Amino acid sequence: MNTDRLVISRLFQRFGFGPKPGEFALAIKAGIDATRTQLLSGGQSGPGATTIPEPLLTDLGPYPEEGTAARKIFNDEMRRQRRDLILWWLDRMALNENSFLEKMVWFWHGHWATSLEKVEYALPMYKQNLLMRSSAVGNFKVLARAMIEDGALQFWLDNGDNTIKAPNENFARELMELFILGVNNYSEDDVKAVARALTGYSIKKSSGAIFFNPQRHDNSTLRILEVQGTYFADQLANLMVARADCSRFIPERIWYRFISDSSPLPIDSAIEKSFLQRDIASTMSATATSGEFADEANSLVRSPVEWFISICRALKITPSRVSRPEFILNSLNKLGQLPFAPPNVGGWPTGESWLTAASAQYRLEMAQYLLTQGDISPLKDTAISQRYGFIGDYLGVARWSLRTERALRDVAPDPKRMFLMAVSSPEYIVSA
Repeated sequence: MNTDRLVISRLFQRFGFGPKPGEFALAIKAGIDATRTQLLSGGQSGPGATTIPEPLLTDLGPYPEEGTAARKIFNDEMRRQRRDLILWWLDRMALNENSFLEKMVWFWHGHWATSLEKVEYALPMYKQNLLMRSSAVGNFKVLARAMIEDGALQFWLDNGDNTIKAPNENFARELMELFILGVNNYSEDDVKAVARALTGYSIKKSSGAIFFNPQRHDNSTLRILEVQGTYFADQLANLMVARADCSRFIPERIWYRFISDSSPLPIDSAIEKSFLQRDIASTMSATATSGEFADEANSLVRSPVEWFISICRALKITPSRVSRPEFILNSLNKLGQLPFAPPNVGGWPTGESWLTAASAQYRLEMAQYLLTQGDISPLKDTAISQRYGFIGDYLGVARWSLRTERALRDVAPDPKRMFLMAVSSPEYIVSA
């Protein structure tokens, strides 16, 4: 396989959500270095994102009494806000020229997994998204400090129920195991002590606002990770993030989502070394320039949202403006991946779990609908004899298999069928 083509394809697919029409062909001409620099410099929103209005979200307050008119109005508004929040983010993924930023927010959403299924209200989830967005490619210590005091995450992991008299260890355990240190890098005594250090918080569920009452905080001397002291959120974040276990764990999570979910991060890799100062941008740059990134063996399956957004970008679709937005949301839900609704605190699965017979049918139905909503003119305007060569660049695919090539050539006279076959192919669903 042409190495330049493979690397550039992966840059678009793994550090973004796929190319817009014409971008891949231009990137091939520009080369790997220029493409990588351009994509990884996208740490801020581009012009396309500025056209997307922020969702209209308000603090709805507590649930009115069941069976009342007020409750019906409340339920309708709750559904509207949740729907608008999800479509807002899908729009940003599809329209933002700097899709690297959106991809990093998407990565952190899966890392600090928090779900509307329990939080219920859209406003706290929106605030969490903005928080992740502000540090998505910044310093991990800053991100960790902020996330520890995020209202949606605290509610999701029951920290509002964590008191001196009745400690709740849920948030403490996940903070160490899933978010900062990794499995087996702490003791049960550490869990108990961290839970005590996280007392004093109360959460307003409907807004995500959190309140800290020093008088309800366990201010005693605690021994955490072999270090004795008095701990508040900042000191707790500083201690955990400074650990060597964090130096390994976060690069491992990045490796797992951006390079390979089937092989381990090599020991003493440049990716791990790049995280010594906890600078996320440096680590992503090291990931994109690593030799393993260009290794053909390190394929990744596109998750449903990534696959869907890549098609939206190719067809110039704004998700909230299709004729049936509910079809989009229902389809993503059937595929098992809806933004703001990860299945559990561990986030979404990866790899072959997305490659089921049922998901293949759902993808086909979704792609057929998207074809009715988007702009396929670049493929239609290409001569039939040149469409096979064109469609790989159009979609940013590094290489088609011989079987897919034959199928695409056979249907080249029918651009809609050709596009449908291409986006349903193994080479498009899997980031080769």
